[in-house]
Amino acid sequence: MAAAGTRSRVAELASIRESAWAGPSPAATETQHAKGKLTARERIELLFDEGSFNEVEPLRRHRATGFGLEAKRPYSDGVVTGWGTVHGQTVFAYAHDFRIFGGALGEAHAQKIHKIMDMAISAGSPLVSLNDGAGARIQEGVTALAGYGGIFQRNTRASGVIPQISVILGPCAGGAAYSPALTDFVFMVRETSQMFITGPDVVQAVTGEKISQNGLGGADVHSEVSGVSHFVYDDERTCLEEVRFLLSMLPQNNRETAPVEPTDDPADRRCEALLDLVPADGNRPYDMRKVIEEIADDGQYLEIHERWATNVIVALTRLDGQVVGVVANQPQSLAGVLDIHASEKAARFVQMCDAFNIPLVTLLDVPGFLPGVDQEHGGIIRHGAKLLYAYCNATVPRISLVLRKAYGGAYIVMDSRSVGTDLAYAWPTNEIAVMGAEGAANVIFRRKIAAADDPEAMREQMVKQYKDELMHPYYAAERGLIDDVIDPAETRGVLVRALRMLRAKHADLPARKHGNPPQ
Repeated sequence: MAAAGTRSRVAELASIRESAWAGPSPAATETQHAKGKLTARERIELLFDEGSFNEVEPLRRHRATGFGLEAKRPYSDGVVTGWGTVHGQTVFAYAHDFRIFGGALGEAHAQKIHKIMDMAISAGSPLVSLNDGAGARIQEGVTALAGYGGIFQRNTRASGVIPQISVILGPCAGGAAYSPALTDFVFMVRETSQMFITGPDVVQAVTGEKISQNGLGGADVHSEVSGVSHFVYDDERTCLEEVRFLLSMLPQNNRETAPVEPTDDPADRRCEALLDLVPADGNRPYDMRKVIEEIADDGQYLEIHERWATNVIVALTRLDGQVVGVVANQPQSLAGVLDIHASEKAARFVQMCDAFNIPLVTLLDVPGFLPGVDQEHGGIIRHGAKLLYAYCNATVPRISLVLRKAYGGAYIVMDSRSVGTDLAYAWPTNEIAVMGAEGAANVIFRRKIAAADDPEAMREQMVKQYKDELMHPYYAAERGLIDDVIDPAETRGVLVRALRMLRAKHADLPARKHGNPPQ
């Protein structure tokens, strides 16, 4: 009798689990698919290694009453939580189920998320959130808002401790948008995902502006204009595959280093293409991405914020199997100058790399900071200082390489020797100076040029003199500001050897609660 009783209970459990997995109804699933979206569990299956996901609290149900909630108590309460492996490494995740209450967050829903976040922090493993929810569950009132507060508090506690990745796969409105903003990386999918604090209806009511959801907070807007989204893709499957790829390049937590991946690409491979790829004429543009491809293992790298602040490139790649972060000026966009957005983009990336023990390689070809009233009034001083602060505060191995121009304050900010880079190299095409020769000659020899019988000829003569005396390729090296001037073809080998030496680097910052970086 006992055995039969147990079997019936097991059968009952199986029925309940099947109901929880199936969701509210086939119609709800069809509606989700009709929108071009997958269900929460389908997304989980794509994110994790096959068969590795372990769900936590799948049978959780809310206890709220009023407004008809007591008659509608589905299992999971609209969020799937748990852990599994991605490329064999433990990862925690939660995924909103839009089919249940529109993925809206209530008290039980929030408590499930809080629990999985606490588990991720305790286990020292990355956390991925798959966001597809309508915000706070209005029927539960202020308890729903308190649930968001608990998520934000845990996002902040986990910041710099474990990697946090937010994947926006549907609406993410109101207070819900702040959790992704607190995480390390944000992914979005075109047409189906949106983020905004106030929706189009509220915007129109308050300002009179009429705009669509995608026009206000779609994937392209946040990847190109606001800079909120780091990655954007056309479909969920590609998006989740790229999340997996990013996780393969990140450590489990701030006490570990990123996984090393063996490579057949020789560490001392000569990069002959670099001799022709970068023009010696500093006024001619080129694509810095091709430089990164040439020196990286097998030419592979993952660019972050590819479509925002395009005058600077930030990317994760591997050199001799070791993950490194690359910060590089992009001469194809605004001649590679630093402006407000580029400074913010690079600063956040430097901080992320430093938090997770990822060495930094900085490739310089920068004519300075972007001049203009808009830049000055927009706070280029404090925004540029963010990048300066990030580099000065970073204790990971740091290597800088000047390809061509490196002028003025932008040279200092881009991890120069004076702000603490461990090793500084330059190509023989480098020009390191306070400013370009033409501008410098106009300032220094202004009176001499004006008094000359042929001012233009005198200007050319003075420009040549300034270049010969203060801008020749070995001026900085002669003064110990550059460790070596290297053959461009040897760049990969030089960087690999330097990184091997710096792998055991240890640096201590002064004891303090925390710094007060510029905002």
